Amino acid sequence: MTKFGSLLLSLLPLVGSAYAQVAAPYVDSDNGFVFDGITDPVHGVSYGIVLPQASTSSEFIGEIVAPIDAQWIGLALAGAMIGDLLLVAWPYDNKIVSTPRYATGYTLPDVYEGPTITQLPSSSVNSTHWKFVFRCQNCTAWDGGSIDPTGTGVFAWAYSDVAVTDPSDPGSSFGEHTDFGFFGINFPDAQNSNYQNYLQGNAGVPPPTSPPSGPSSPTTTTTGPTATATPFDYIVVGAGPGGIIAADRLSEAGKKVLLLERGGPSTAETGGTYDAPWAKSANLTKFDVPGLFETLFTDTSPFWWCKDTNFFAGCILGGGTTINGALYWYPNDHDFSTDNGWPSSWGNHAPYTNKLKQRLPSTDHPSQDGKRYLEESATVVQQLLQSQGYSQITINDNPSSKDHIFGFSAFDFLNGQRAGPVATYFQTALQRQNFVYKDHVYVSQVIRNGSTILGVRTNDTSLGPNGIIPLNPNGRVILSAGSFGTPRILAQSGIGPTDQLQTVQSNPTAAANLPPQSQWINLPVGQDVSDNPSINLVFTHPSINAYDNWANVWSDPPTADVQQYLQSRSGVLAGASPKLNFWRAYGGSDGITRYAQGTVRPGAASVNTSVAYNASEIFTITLYLSQGIQSRGRIGVDAALNAKALVNPWLTNSVDKTVLLQALHDITDNIRNVQGLTLITPDHTQTIEEYVAAYDPATMCSNHWVGAAKIGTSPSDAVVDQNAKVFNTDNLFIIDASIIPSLPVGNPQGTLMSAAEQAVAKILALAGGP
Repeated sequence: MTKFGSLLLSLLPLVGSAYAQVAAPYVDSDNGFVFDGITDPVHGVSYGIVLPQASTSSEFIGEIVAPIDAQWIGLALAGAMIGDLLLVAWPYDNKIVSTPRYATGYTLPDVYEGPTITQLPSSSVNSTHWKFVFRCQNCTAWDGGSIDPTGTGVFAWAYSDVAVTDPSDPGSSFGEHTDFGFFGINFPDAQNSNYQNYLQGNAGVPPPTSPPSGPSSPTTTTTGPTATATPFDYIVVGAGPGGIIAADRLSEAGKKVLLLERGGPSTAETGGTYDAPWAKSANLTKFDVPGLFETLFTDTSPFWWCKDTNFFAGCILGGGTTINGALYWYPNDHDFSTDNGWPSSWGNHAPYTNKLKQRLPSTDHPSQDGKRYLEESATVVQQLLQSQGYSQITINDNPSSKDHIFGFSAFDFLNGQRAGPVATYFQTALQRQNFVYKDHVYVSQVIRNGSTILGVRTNDTSLGPNGIIPLNPNGRVILSAGSFGTPRILAQSGIGPTDQLQTVQSNPTAAANLPPQSQWINLPVGQDVSDNPSINLVFTHPSINAYDNWANVWSDPPTADVQQYLQSRSGVLAGASPKLNFWRAYGGSDGITRYAQGTVRPGAASVNTSVAYNASEIFTITLYLSQGIQSRGRIGVDAALNAKALVNPWLTNSVDKTVLLQALHDITDNIRNVQGLTLITPDHTQTIEEYVAAYDPATMCSNHWVGAAKIGTSPSDAVVDQNAKVFNTDNLFIIDASIIPSLPVGNPQGTLMSAAEQAVAKILALAGGP
């Protein structure tokens, strides 16, 4: 099956959320039909539907109007790729070709039997646009999902400027979309008494008050009644690791703190209820059980992913620490060095790293019986590495040793469950009366008068007039919304590169609240970002237990493993999929040392091979390039305010690519040293160079984005100063991964949490605060 990419559409709940767009009635001026829909302001594609006037229905009429540059368009009828009815259409030979599709994984969706799509006469293709008006029968229910004509829902659209493989064939294969987005819809608004007339090609009786002649512009939902606002000393935006640590330390210092999170609860301790079927009796959610990590990427209702970026970002309490693999490396001195981009005042990280370790120690044996499980892949790779001169260490006992070393994977789990700052810092903050936490609150911008921040604008009018929450005198705002969320808030606040502020200005809703151009603050927000390029190598070995590639751990894991975990938080389910990590230093031809990191896990996200293999014996080595890389990209927003990579950051530097290829060869060229070890992706039909050249950039992403609001000493090349304060502002600060100037040597969450400890200490020490 053709690989389709791993970064695709995700369903999120309507309650308390803010959508970039919400469907509204409009009239198609060509046929007179009244649709409920939107126009995407980035690509200029309109999407609309109309339903029969009934409480139950198996069909609807849909419409797609797209510029001729749109090679194919897709609609997901419940906002997700997996387990959702997908409608895909494209122009060919002056007509429209369409196909219903369905996917059970992040692969090319299969043609789906059942729905009948009939093209209606007002469809057309001309030199500038193509229009597809269609009747979709048997389209409101499918395997695992449905549309409720009396309720609300989420549609997702997918856009591609790359043609399908065979446009004459409805069953053609096609590549991953080049963009996607979401819009909310209230299905009763889409019902129309003229439905039967529309099927006959006439508009019927016009509505009493004619809707506008085009879909709505972007909007943001608000929730709750308007209330008098309560001011705070500190407003922290985003309950990821940076925001939680900052809020805890600020409230510990006696400050009146408000922590805002756009998502909802995660673990059971925080009110989460998304329990695994086998763990309901113990009230353990997907976010509590370490062994459920891989299911975050295969779940058919992944409400935890942010819906307005095309990368994996967690919109949930805990942010990335709730949905990542939990690999946790204590930072070393070079991670905070001036060579790695930090101001010299940040070099002494040890006191802050020690504070972090006291609150959140790491473990490389998360099972509570002290044993390690499912370690066959680690054993095989140890043999491979030892033949190349690697030594085994306990990694977090030796954080400065990162050359030719390997060790068991270390995590921030506690007591056999996912922990991180949610189980530690957040819990102590909750015990204080001067700390307030609100979830399902979306912050669009900071309110400012020139350089002074007055408060934040939210979608929740119960927190203040028009959703605005004020600061106390000398109060401060800390943005901790992540590498994509923080740049979006800054842009809507008039802070960032001019072209990004002009993009916000082009959005009618956001433009209304944008500060006047005379107050714009030009800073390099979103520029010079980096992320680890990562390449998966898939192997087989007869000793491996691939654990059914983690396919059944959500619904039906082995009974013995369930009993062991529920009784004692021990066994396979007490650990995540990574089992071993290794590092090696490489000198580049430019004189810069780069580090390669490997992560070993049983199973594989995808296998592309021409050789026969035993699926129960597969394992993956993911090879990353980390500290020292010179490749950079750019993050920003589009006209719909979706956050995205405007320039991809992977392997834009030729020496980076050369070093990565060398590191891959050092692994693959030595597999003969381990009896029974076979490389199947890539297989013998493809060289490493060919494999990397053909690698999907979307799956090269590691989601370790840093640098989008990087720290520095000058506003010419940095966004925050050595105190994490945004340049040219009086009281706006940032504590999240976006301030990290360059990648650390390992996964960045340990470095980020140490940086949060140091940043909040500097903020508290800074004169002029509340």
